[in-house]
Amino acid sequence: MFHVKQLELLKIMESIVSIEGVSFGYHGSLALDEVSFHVGSGEVVGLLGPNGAGKTTSVRLLNGLLKPDQGSIRVMGLDPVEHGDQIRKQSGVLTEIAALYERLTAWQNLMFFGGLHGLSDSQIRERGTELLHFFDLADRADERVDSYSKGMRQRLALVRVLLHQPPLLYLDEPTSGLDPEASKKVIDLMLEFRQRDHRSMLICTHNLTVAEKLCDRLLIMRKGHILADGSLDALRAHFGLGLQVDIRLQNLLTAPMVAAVSQHAGVTQAVQGDAHTLQLDVTEEAVIPSLLETLMAQKALIVSVVPMEKSLEDVYLALQEEE
Repeated sequence: MFHVKQLELLKIMESIVSIEGVSFGYHGSLALDEVSFHVGSGEVVGLLGPNGAGKTTSVRLLNGLLKPDQGSIRVMGLDPVEHGDQIRKQSGVLTEIAALYERLTAWQNLMFFGGLHGLSDSQIRERGTELLHFFDLADRADERVDSYSKGMRQRLALVRVLLHQPPLLYLDEPTSGLDPEASKKVIDLMLEFRQRDHRSMLICTHNLTVAEKLCDRLLIMRKGHILADGSLDALRAHFGLGLQVDIRLQNLLTAPMVAAVSQHAGVTQAVQGDAHTLQLDVTEEAVIPSLLETLMAQKALIVSVVPMEKSLEDVYLALQEEE
């Protein structure tokens, strides 16, 4: 496993979630195999991987719904096996399904779920009003949930999860089933919320855009193992992905131009787009000036140069190839 040692002892001591050497199997088949990871206080961690990787099993173990076959788990300093009820009262869980009563209004849902968490009516009204405004639902709060779009229901589910101000959130596919516009709105609101409210989150998702935008650190899983643990920058550096540089010319690309940049030091890949564009992978930004000089020596008339950091998708694919 690739692990970036950015969580030193102090950070680990401040962990709100700690899993050490945990294994769990269903009917003799291992779902988790000696898994270890931590979530620091105020940290947002993405748990990524295909179906069957062990993401959902990990969350069930953390909530005390399953008992590990071996290893230790602590959530907010408590053992989920012994104190599962207490942990669940202090955490918020958002599943792929919004889990709302659709024949009730938004306010009726919040009054019901807030009451389950022991909040008074005045506390529910105060916190609910703030969150409904933040998630752009205040104008529809007295309408039944069955009149809401899927994106609105997901936003209301986030309000429900945050109502009792839990120090730890589990978000399972928070944009599942949403169209691109609704998904972007949910992501943007979650990003804005996490910037103003430093709450610990564990986000399980297939959506790499969600993970890239929201997460401080990424745990990439496969078949019950953690393959990589680190920030996106650290993962990029580990796989030597460097930068992608898109270059557009005014004149046509020629074979000598493509050959010259392909052989240039620091260029790991050169792909011709259309007749005027090149897409290059370079090891570092310092390569770009001499690369442009090489192109201009071949009579290239450069219109634009756009360097871009590699995306989480590039990292994810590089990791799968390495495996």
